[in-house]
Amino acid sequence: MGGDYGPSETVPAAAQALSLLPHLNLLLFGNIEMCAEALDAYGLSHHPNVSFVHTTQSVSMAESPAFALRHQPDSSMRRAIEAVAGAQADACVSAGNTGALMAIAKHILKVIPGVDRPALVSCVPTIAGTRSVLLDLGANVNCEAENLRQFAVLGGVVAEEVLGLRHPRIALLNVGSEANKGNIPVKSAAELLAATPGLNYCGYIEGDALFQGIADVIVCDGFVGNIALKTAEGMVRLLSSASHQQMKGWAGWIQSWLTRFFKRRLSHLNPDQYNGASLLGLRGIVIKSHGRAERSAFTNAILQAAVEVERQLPARIAERIDALPLNRR
Repeated sequence: MGGDYGPSETVPAAAQALSLLPHLNLLLFGNIEMCAEALDAYGLSHHPNVSFVHTTQSVSMAESPAFALRHQPDSSMRRAIEAVAGAQADACVSAGNTGALMAIAKHILKVIPGVDRPALVSCVPTIAGTRSVLLDLGANVNCEAENLRQFAVLGGVVAEEVLGLRHPRIALLNVGSEANKGNIPVKSAAELLAATPGLNYCGYIEGDALFQGIADVIVCDGFVGNIALKTAEGMVRLLSSASHQQMKGWAGWIQSWLTRFFKRRLSHLNPDQYNGASLLGLRGIVIKSHGRAERSAFTNAILQAAVEVERQLPARIAERIDALPLNRR
């Protein structure tokens, strides 16, 4: 029911995910009256791998997390997370209200021992065609140094288990690459990361290096991370819009050639391919899809959930957290 489009995009995305992963089983939570037409249209009404759970409430994008947590016990979002907590589902995917999703998931699933706050993490493309892990993307706008160190560990597990990297390079996003740059939490986090065994900490990187692939895990607080991600998405939309504004004559020919060139070289930068941010640090898998995600992007969020289930990501994180002295100040 969540996101800007609701069932008109999430239902066909579910059908597309099933076509790509025939072994997948889906529990769909929402208002059956609002979903029935889409379910029929995409052949999911009687699909053997699909079950529908009717809910009487849904969390709007403008709802406060506290209200959703306390006053909407039968929301589709809460019921889906409860299914993960009760082992009826292995993961939850939602395009709904981020704050409410975080609050409900943290309340119901709880955090892994040793993790103070869950972080919102996603993989971002690089100019080399690889991917880097970026966190936090908005779950925690104010962070202490210890939070940033924990985020580094969480991101490192994603880089190893999802991206298949050994000894991933971990960097802090900062206003400069010099050791004396940055605010107190970032400087203190740099000291903690350098002193944490098992982490391949490589120092600071600046915003212009975010997509250059010089770090495998890029750590920042949620205020900085959310702005960085939204700025990058806006730039992609700007370039896409400019490519559709046709010029005439020689200028138009050059523009056409450049458009084809960049589409070939930069097709891997399409943000739809990277939709699906994980709420890491919880005792279950929760994937947050972008609210503006259309069906192809939402499908990728479902596929991301399947990968994390296969890799048993919460268990891998718990093992790593337990092995490191993260809570020693």
